[in-house]
Amino acid sequence: KVYIIDEVHMLTTEAFNALLKTLEEPPPHVMFILATTEPHKLPATIISRCQRFDFRRVSLEEQSGRLTEICQKEGITADADALQYIARLSDGGMRDALSILDQISSFTDGNVTYQQVLGMTGGIPSEQFACLATAILEGDMGLLLELVEQLMHEGKSADKCLENLLYYFRDLLMIKMVPGAD
Repeated sequence: KVYIIDEVHMLTTEAFNALLKTLEEPPPHVMFILATTEPHKLPATIISRCQRFDFRRVSLEEQSGRLTEICQKEGITADADALQYIARLSDGGMRDALSILDQISSFTDGNVTYQQVLGMTGGIPSEQFACLATAILEGDMGLLLELVEQLMHEGKSADKCLENLLYYFRDLLMIKMVPGAD
């Protein structure tokens, strides 16, 4: 028998203690697969009894390509920008990307647009980042504060705004520095 414990880092201390007893003397016909995105949260006593395999995050290109394939197979119409944004939101986790795509496509009758993805995920259009970047570049602190206030008033999270602003600047840098990156 194979037991897969997903998100194992979420177990309680009591559950870890019970698991530890089983891992110390596992039955010969049983295998445990412990999956987590946060291995640092596992007790050392558990880690010491496991063989560890680290998996890399899936690249944006791989995720976008896979999402495109899935949309074609499932009869979902989706903008390339929408799929790219979903891939970026999932931060390298294909399961998260598929979950987001599934949720959005079920609410949009299989027609997924960039604007719908932004609306349903609380995303911020790149035009707003262009305005922020211009305000920063021109040193217009009044406009910058006004734009930030508008984002906060819309319920956008400050950390996600900063993260997306960094992506925006990264993309601008790529366009400027890498030929054919646009």
